[in-house]
Amino acid sequence: MPLAVYVLAVSVFALGTSEFMLSGLLPPIADDMGVSIPRAGLLISAFAIGMVVGAPLLAAATLRLPRKTTLVALLAVFGLGQTLGALAPTYEVLFVSRVVSALACAGFWAVGAAVAIAMVPANARARAMAVMIGGLSIANVLGVPAGAFLGEHLGWRAAFWAVGAASALALVGVVTRIPHIPVPERRSGLKGELAIYRDRQVWLSVAVTAFSAGGVFCAFSYLAPLLTDVAGLADGWVPTVLALFGLGALAGTTIGGRVADAHLFGVLLSGITASTVLLAALALFASSPVAVVGLSFLLGVSAFYTAPALNARMFNVAVAAPTLAGATTTAAFNLGNTGGPWLGGAVIDAGFGFASTAWAGAAMTMAAIALAAVSLRLHGRTRVIDGRGTDGRTVLRRLRPARPGVPERELEFCAEGAGSARPGQPSGDAPAL
Repeated sequence: MPLAVYVLAVSVFALGTSEFMLSGLLPPIADDMGVSIPRAGLLISAFAIGMVVGAPLLAAATLRLPRKTTLVALLAVFGLGQTLGALAPTYEVLFVSRVVSALACAGFWAVGAAVAIAMVPANARARAMAVMIGGLSIANVLGVPAGAFLGEHLGWRAAFWAVGAASALALVGVVTRIPHIPVPERRSGLKGELAIYRDRQVWLSVAVTAFSAGGVFCAFSYLAPLLTDVAGLADGWVPTVLALFGLGALAGTTIGGRVADAHLFGVLLSGITASTVLLAALALFASSPVAVVGLSFLLGVSAFYTAPALNARMFNVAVAAPTLAGATTTAAFNLGNTGGPWLGGAVIDAGFGFASTAWAGAAMTMAAIALAAVSLRLHGRTRVIDGRGTDGRTVLRRLRPARPGVPERELEFCAEGAGSARPGQPSGDAPAL
């Protein structure tokens, strides 16, 4: 594996730490800025909104720009966003810094994934992506708890300075280790890729991802006050529990990644169901310190156990759009990361308490289960085949029986440039349950 791929993983570590560290910093930020904890929680939503907007927008806008130059520029903007956050005199300035950082983060994810794939042979692409995503998992294990630790002992601004320093180191690595990646000679068929948004399975995948992620982060975003105010744990426990959640996330990603290809819907349904049960248990036993600590670890496992399957499902149904599939998945996750904290803050403001965020999260994951079941039902009636057309393009046809006993009919003709199955063979959109 090229060293440059690990440099990208280090960059993702800094990005991921910034994205998730506010879960352990909400109380001190709220106190310092003179706002309520639910309003401070909107800073998490601000980052997620920036990711939602930035992922598809920057994926399309940077198609023809030099890859290395784009990575350097985005990482520099991200570091400046962290500096602005560390110096923010008001809540409004801090809010803006989160949006700016998120836009840069989203663009780096989109371009960095393309660069990682371009640097390795076709049979090592999945491994390269796993290394990049590993940076995010390590951010949850080490970066987020470290941010909470710094916030407790040196103030929340110290966490922002630390992430800024990490991004500066990553920037040096990108400048010195990322090779020049030639700009594609032929412009990608963006118009053709946009055609995927006419497919209801794409929108179902977006909705399942958003509701499943939102349900978990509805509770996780307010885990620090739940630990201290409801479970009665000391502030020093917050970094430890966040680290346990991160360890669970790392374990869940590893397990889910091993089985998702063969049992995609099985992973989706079992993982989201497990998250629903764990969220309900967290609400019921929120006053028990032992239960909350154990459930936090298990919730990390169940939440990230489904992540590989959620990503794979989008690439399967959006196989004709290699540029936008990853960006759409990133946007979908962050729709959940936006809606979840907002809903959690709403139920807290309504007077239901911090434990109620877990009930609200369970309601969101139940919606995800229902939508996944609908997607599975449609999946059983639909398949995608691909092959080479007479002009050399890859063509994709989505086929479905009009009614029982009637031969399959062609429903739509998709865009060029995607798919790898042999002509006449089902594509990757047919994993076993």
